Amino acid sequence: MSETPPQSPESPDFDAMTRDIAEVPAVEVIVTVAVNLMSAAAVKLGLTEDGDAHKDLDEARKLVHALAGLLDASATEISSFHAAPLRDGLKSLQLAFREASLVPDDPGQGPGEKYTGAVYG
Repeated sequence: MSETPPQSPESPDFDAMTRDIAEVPAVEVIVTVAVNLMSAAAVKLGLTEDGDAHKDLDEARKLVHALAGLLDASATEISSFHAAPLRDGLKSLQLAFREASLVPDDPGQGPGEKYTGAVYG
């Protein structure tokens, strides 16, 4: 009798979640993670309707740096169709970070610039 007990409404169906993840191509996972990092960084940079309510440049720096690292590491794995808009978004976030900083980083020292090179407006 190896019946699985019924799941309560609160407990997730891990088998179904695993099947769902298994069906998603790696490129889609990478792009989704990149978009999530971009969105979180935009919020932390105060670029949303709420503006300064969620602004946190230390957190934004970490998110932008992680995004740059992900894009650098996955550049050969995703097509330029996917990579080009992500790189454009990254550059916009890097420029927004520079503008939001009271004391801007030296060129090449901003978030993610170790991967992208210096970003200029």
